[in-house]
Amino acid sequence: MGAVAFVLKGYPRLSETFIAQEILGLERRGLDIRIISLRHPTDESRHPVHDEISAPVRYLPEYLTDGLARVWAGWRIARRLPGYKPARARWLADLRRDPSLNRIRRFGQACVLAAELPDAVTRIHFHFLHTPASVARYAALMRALPFSGSAHAKDIWTTPTWDLSEKLAEADWVATCTGVGATHLRTLAPDAGRVALIYHGLDLGRFPPPEPRPNSAEGPVTLLSVGRLVPKKGYDDLIDALARLPKNLDWRLVHIGGGDLKNTLHDQATQAGIADRIDWRGAQAQAQVLDAMRAADLFVLASRIAPDGDRDGLPNVLMEAQSQALPVLSTNISAIPELIEDGKTGRLVPPQDPAALAVALEELICDTALRQRLGAAGAARVRTHFEAGACLDALADRFGLEKSKTPPGQTPPGQTPPGQTPPEQAA
Repeated sequence: MGAVAFVLKGYPRLSETFIAQEILGLERRGLDIRIISLRHPTDESRHPVHDEISAPVRYLPEYLTDGLARVWAGWRIARRLPGYKPARARWLADLRRDPSLNRIRRFGQACVLAAELPDAVTRIHFHFLHTPASVARYAALMRALPFSGSAHAKDIWTTPTWDLSEKLAEADWVATCTGVGATHLRTLAPDAGRVALIYHGLDLGRFPPPEPRPNSAEGPVTLLSVGRLVPKKGYDDLIDALARLPKNLDWRLVHIGGGDLKNTLHDQATQAGIADRIDWRGAQAQAQVLDAMRAADLFVLASRIAPDGDRDGLPNVLMEAQSQALPVLSTNISAIPELIEDGKTGRLVPPQDPAALAVALEELICDTALRQRLGAAGAARVRTHFEAGACLDALADRFGLEKSKTPPGQTPPGQTPPGQTPPEQAA
């Protein structure tokens, strides 16, 4: 087949290394990928996996006013394309239901994409069913190309139903990374077979087993959480739960990640009297994340549904922690129970329930043997059922590619060997 244009909202992004891992895996299977990004990167650093990707990157004007000459030139070319009139009609119908500047920007970006798309591209593939899918859809209509895509979390639950249904009806196929997401999208698709459940999995070549954890009762129990400081991650619930723990319980929390709620959460911790027990490290390089996972005693993520409907899918960071035999405490929401079986491969509590979270925290902080048992069971499950190569084979098949010839957990010849590339950043 020809080249495939991957339409992303932003590239590269620290919080979307699951996408970078997928792109690299498909490249290694022979897919010619051209990355189209709707935004320039805003993160100050990048992951090593981004440097291993060879696909060229083209940035569309993020705001039409920032590239008026380019948008004008793109529209002049796009309006002569055979599929421009159907695409314009589709966009106007969407605009009537969604009269927003964002909807106008999507069509302008699609015109630029359709005008500048290399002739070698024979398919457009999007990541996320909201903005990237709209741009891909309009551009594909203009160029009379098939389009497909991948759906993840927020895009599934915050995009209007009419928008989802129409995109699912027109796309060749859509892959999604959670069972709960697949079930929801299949109710909106014209036929269930159009939606494929394909887990991201974990590149075990980047996550070699850790050294045995020291069995010592000395010092505080180190809790680790890696994630953006946004409502769906439930960090206010975690702080509330920590404040409920017995005062004589010896613990400390390490948090890695940035986000808009930083100051609010810092103030909450201060008011709760536990600020001196929390180490807010901000966004960090991957090597530091791996070190933190290997130094911690327990990983905790209090995911929940945000007021706007946003929620996690299956956070890759949970698999990353488990790959290091780090026991995980999280919530029984979205697709997290698809990874963690409560009491067997980790612990789950109801979302937005700080009291229940505090009970589970106290139990795990006090019981070293329980942490070790859950950590070992979680690591075994990830390595048995969530190996990225096997998961990616299903997606590669959709693109007409051969399965990987590299055994699970091994790095392809000529690539960075295991242990030298640290783990993924939290989604």
